[in-house]
Amino acid sequence: MELRTLSYFVAVAECGSVSAAAEVVHVTQPAISRQIRQLETELGVELFARTAGRLRLSAAGRQFLPHAQDVLRRSDAARDAARSYAAGRLERITIAAPTTTLTDVIAPFLATLGPRDPMPTVVESDPREAYDALQHGADLAIVTELPRSPLASAGLAVLPLWAYVRDDHRWRERGSVRLTELVDETLLVLTAAFKPRQILDQAMGRTGVSAAELVECSHPQVAQALAAAGRGVAVVTDDARFGLHPLEITGRDGPLRIELFAAWDPGHHAAGTLSELAARLREFCVERYGADVAPSRPSRSALRSNQ
Repeated sequence: MELRTLSYFVAVAECGSVSAAAEVVHVTQPAISRQIRQLETELGVELFARTAGRLRLSAAGRQFLPHAQDVLRRSDAARDAARSYAAGRLERITIAAPTTTLTDVIAPFLATLGPRDPMPTVVESDPREAYDALQHGADLAIVTELPRSPLASAGLAVLPLWAYVRDDHRWRERGSVRLTELVDETLLVLTAAFKPRQILDQAMGRTGVSAAELVECSHPQVAQALAAAGRGVAVVTDDARFGLHPLEITGRDGPLRIELFAAWDPGHHAAGTLSELAARLREFCVERYGADVAPSRPSRSALRSNQ
């Protein structure tokens, strides 16, 4: 069944006659009549009743008409979508992001999107699963390490690793805490799969210290909730919750930081659009957290263009 034949059938049904339909579709009347006969033969049912040389929809034709119209609408939509893809545009975008980034960065950023931006879908993913997500439908992945080649990438932000304490803690008037001081506290940390925990462990290893007590949490908000309950100091990268006071953590090599990157396939049909969205996301992070979080590394696509 050809779309052209369906369009002739719909034209005759909507115009009321073959002659009127011929003017609309710019085809001769005999050609339209022949195509409709072929369609009826293919379907095995008469779509028009023929009386005194005139055509009117049969009962079957009336029931078939909305199906034919729907097929043609879907065909037009598919054609428009293909043109959009060829122009490098996105109708929908799937973003894979870790839990903390999703809550504090991605969701607030999505609230700023306009009507011409693609409709977003966000998938919560472990940073280790981000690259797999790009191979299984995600268009953009947010990761905490510089993406490996050949992926295109852009730095989004360099964010502090916070130590959160209650307002009645002895450090409540301070803006930072040394790692050597922090390890004497009960630390409410994430599991080893999370990048903030890895950064903390590496910093303690370089400094040659270990925590007096570690309590592992599966979610950063749980760590903050326990800190608010007075069970210890939460070490996470999340925005402050539960009225907690943030302290920057200073290790042997300076403040502890976590980097965020956007990664995408450079062969993606809308690679240019993804690069623009990554740039907007970087600007959003700077507006939200201040100029200090601006990344210093150029995007990998920019490095390629300068070679």
